[in-house]
Amino acid sequence: MGYPSLRACLIDLEKNGHLIRIKEEVDPYLQMAAIHLRVYEHQGPAILFENVKGSRFPAASNLFGTLDRSRFIFRDTLQKIKTLVDLKTDPIKAIKKPFSYANVALTALSALPMKTGKSAPVNFGRTQISALPPIVNWPMDGGPFVTMPQVYTEDADKPGVMNANLGMYRIQLGGNEYITDKEIGLHYQLHRGIGVHQTKANAKGQPLKVSVFVGGPPSHPVAAVMPLPEGLSEMTFAGALGKRRFRYFYDAEGFFISADADFVITGTVMPHENKPEGPFGDHLGYYSLTHPFPLMKVHNVYHRKDAIWSFTVVGRPPQEDTSFGALIHEITGSALPSEIPGLHAVNAVDAAGVHPLLFAIGSERYTPYIKERQPQEILTIANHILGKNQLSLAKYLFIAAKEDDPTLNVNDIAGFLKHMLERVDLTRDLHFYTKTTIDTLDYSGSGLNSGSKVAITVAGNKKRELWTELPPGFTLPRPFDVFKMAMPGVLAIEVSKGTKPEELTAALDHLDHAIKDEDLPGLPLMVLCDNAGFTAKNINNLVWVTFTRSNPSHDIYGIHSFTEHKHWGCRGPLIIDARIKPHHAPVLEKDPAIEKLVDKMGEKGGSLYGVI
Repeated sequence: MGYPSLRACLIDLEKNGHLIRIKEEVDPYLQMAAIHLRVYEHQGPAILFENVKGSRFPAASNLFGTLDRSRFIFRDTLQKIKTLVDLKTDPIKAIKKPFSYANVALTALSALPMKTGKSAPVNFGRTQISALPPIVNWPMDGGPFVTMPQVYTEDADKPGVMNANLGMYRIQLGGNEYITDKEIGLHYQLHRGIGVHQTKANAKGQPLKVSVFVGGPPSHPVAAVMPLPEGLSEMTFAGALGKRRFRYFYDAEGFFISADADFVITGTVMPHENKPEGPFGDHLGYYSLTHPFPLMKVHNVYHRKDAIWSFTVVGRPPQEDTSFGALIHEITGSALPSEIPGLHAVNAVDAAGVHPLLFAIGSERYTPYIKERQPQEILTIANHILGKNQLSLAKYLFIAAKEDDPTLNVNDIAGFLKHMLERVDLTRDLHFYTKTTIDTLDYSGSGLNSGSKVAITVAGNKKRELWTELPPGFTLPRPFDVFKMAMPGVLAIEVSKGTKPEELTAALDHLDHAIKDEDLPGLPLMVLCDNAGFTAKNINNLVWVTFTRSNPSHDIYGIHSFTEHKHWGCRGPLIIDARIKPHHAPVLEKDPAIEKLVDKMGEKGGSLYGVI
């Protein structure tokens, strides 16, 4: 059988050497997050914080900190779930090979949610928001947040568990203008199922009933982040993955309650009622700032007798949500390519903050009779990708043709970029989308949710040998005279933070005049940045700086650029201005004093000795 609770999972992890206990009293303000970050950095075990300052409830984190640990947690069902997804994408397989798929039947049976009595574990007691562990991850955060929530809502037109939505949307428990114990903030972004539910409730003039689950069997939070097909209930998936049916009941006020959760917060969201939410240190590596988001009025807070608060820490990748992503990819890897004809692989690049950058591989089969191939089918595929759910939030899409290199891998960041830069025709292969939507958390655009995109498409033979080092005597005029090779074909150029926009424009015009007639075949990309040494230090720094700090329509320039029939291109190197701009959000930075406390815990006799 699957785990009936979070505690059962933690006991199993500890028995098998996958968990440590922190017995010292720890402060939920920054210290718990710092411990988590350090343990994750060392690919350490799950963590049980037994003594949380200011709360009687223990807390657990880093449950999914490594893909191997996730595989261990779901060792009885993972392969069967992958098979079920496989059948969903190609049901003919079950007809052709019925005996190969017979073993998934029991897994499918456990998928149906099960209504249970109100004597369920989560109904043991009631508490208040202020009694929960008030965990604050970053110094500028607006207050304590729930970072591993499962937020449940129902469709006003089709109520019931089978048409409900379970998503992971952050919850602010206090701070700002929230009335303590009575109000909390509900932050959700574009392309989320809860938005459809609130729109329908608003249209009817009804409050939207919301239930927030924390903890419970580990399959439940995984289900909340799964990109499931339309019409497939997350509760169904949770049951199949956890080998235990999702148990639930409705309380006296009509709120849906997860019977196996550790905590359930119920409340209502009234039409058009918002309050400021944030700031919050987010997965791009910056703060998402304060903005109005839906206000949730708290009704009840339920908890188990042995309740454990579940949390994670969000920050610049890689983090625990990176491992979450790896698990999702392992389960659904075959699903997306089957939905888009000609697509073989796509990767939302974690090191670049996930949403800003996509790598994709497609087929280029439209004109096999032409000797010199060019992007055609892959441009169609690119448009399809950028119209697909959360992939539509991307700013940069690099897509290559499989026929040029069958071994090309979207997960090899340096190798994929090298392939693109060797083949890109900068006069032809850049396709812009302006005044469109981008990720809510991305402040590089022109406003909240607003920005631009560029699809860079390559097909055909290699056009150039990329420089691996600069030729003797290579120079650039000021203020571009501090630079460093970041990878083959890419030059990181440091520009003073004090350079004003009008000064940069004049300097770029001067640079264009100085080098547009020079032969720079091996240098197709220049990245303007605040610190060339940091940017060029490794590939993760390069893609993080380049693609989180730029808005394609505003920050892409080119040497000897032109516009012809509305198409923009350049005959010399492409330039991306990836400096931090005044309208950008602050970068996440750790508190040095807290880091010293964690250092001490790693010394002999401390709970983290031998772990960090």
